[in-house]
Amino acid sequence: MKTFLGVDGGGSKTRFLLIDEQGKVLASHLEGPAYYLEIGLEGLADMLTRGIRRTLAAGRVPEEQLTYAFLGLPAYGEDRALVAQLDAAPAGGLPHRRYRCDNDMVCGWAGALAGADGINIVAGTGSIAYGEYQGRSARCGGWGELFSDEGSAYWLAREGLRLFSRMSDGRTARGPLYQAVRRHFALEYDLDLCAAIYGKSAAQRSEFAQLSKVVAEAAGAGDAEAQGLFAQAAVEMADMLDAVRAQLRIPAGTPVAVSYSGGMFQLGDRLLKPLAAELVRRSPDYQFIEARLPPHVGAAVHAAKLAGHQLPDSSLRALREV
Repeated sequence: MKTFLGVDGGGSKTRFLLIDEQGKVLASHLEGPAYYLEIGLEGLADMLTRGIRRTLAAGRVPEEQLTYAFLGLPAYGEDRALVAQLDAAPAGGLPHRRYRCDNDMVCGWAGALAGADGINIVAGTGSIAYGEYQGRSARCGGWGELFSDEGSAYWLAREGLRLFSRMSDGRTARGPLYQAVRRHFALEYDLDLCAAIYGKSAAQRSEFAQLSKVVAEAAGAGDAEAQGLFAQAAVEMADMLDAVRAQLRIPAGTPVAVSYSGGMFQLGDRLLKPLAAELVRRSPDYQFIEARLPPHVGAAVHAAKLAGHQLPDSSLRALREV
């Protein structure tokens, strides 16, 4: 029996999925963040080893009998000096080295489009666009939270707090966001926000990104400025999709499947509707579709593909609910 392990590493959590050659789920497991810039390379290796061993044990598949694994890791490939160390990070759990590592954007694409040509936009803790077309691949965005990751949860949290500061100062009219931030941090004085952000663990990437929920709450309460951030996020994402399409050299008039993944798209229609409208405005070639599979399933499907095994369509349909 052939078996495949997929690992979707994220800024907040890491999912492990073990399947067989028919797409039957043998085991799944959940661990914490895989962002090595936050947890360190040693922390990443420990987490991956623990997760791999627990997943294989739950599926009763000895490591030496595992056919292949694919691991998507955040920030992979963004520092060439560290690629070898990141490639070695899973070796504690996979000593036979039948695996491949790449950026976690590949998990999103492999799941959303089930490995078919097209482009996927990821908006979770960070953001990035990735696509493949006729054997070519391209990415856009994902330069990190300090000056990129447009439309991501981190970006939305940062821009939301920027709005709060402007509302507090009187530079922007106060809307529901102002009170939402004050309630969230239990602020007696607005400037106490500085201590809450700069002096505590909320400054960590994954925890800071959770503040995006406060902005989403304000948008739902009718805050026009907060709603405007979602419209801006849609424009930023459409820019990324346009850039990937250009890099892939997809001819004009050719239908381009576009899908999406990540926690930002779980906020109802707040991001989906403006992004869909923006894509319609830009080109009739874009075909905006719902993701076929979640990213962690995409990782397992990609592991099978890398091993030369194509899962049947019936298995892909069954995996949709995993």
